[in-house]
Amino acid sequence: QVQLVESGGGLVQAGGSLRLSCAASGRTFSRNVMAWFREAPGQEREFVAAVSWSGDITDYKDSVKGRFTISRDNAKNTVYLQMNRLQPEDTADYFCAVRSGIYPYVPSRSREEYDYWGQGTQVTVSS
Repeated sequence: QVQLVESGGGLVQAGGSLRLSCAASGRTFSRNVMAWFREAPGQEREFVAAVSWSGDITDYKDSVKGRFTISRDNAKNTVYLQMNRLQPEDTADYFCAVRSGIYPYVPSRSREEYDYWGQGTQVTVSS
């Protein structure tokens, strides 16, 4: 059974940093696109960042470009999201997601293209 477990969330002041981790088990995802989404209270789940299996292609939501960095360690079956210069509008539950197929190679921003999801980790940024 595939499981994705996020960790690293918490409460941080504006301008601070957090590093989220998502460890996968039950299957190896070294050839699969991995991504992060977030869901703020009362809002729809939205794309944040995604990375190709080799790590050479990344994609980011415009508002996090230059502040967030997605990376992965295929040996550990884990994807990370380094979040710097956090702002109150980054407050949300953050979810990792994995596409089950190895194609297409290019990361996607669409929720529908991801088959496995974690339970989420809460990030709260105070002003």
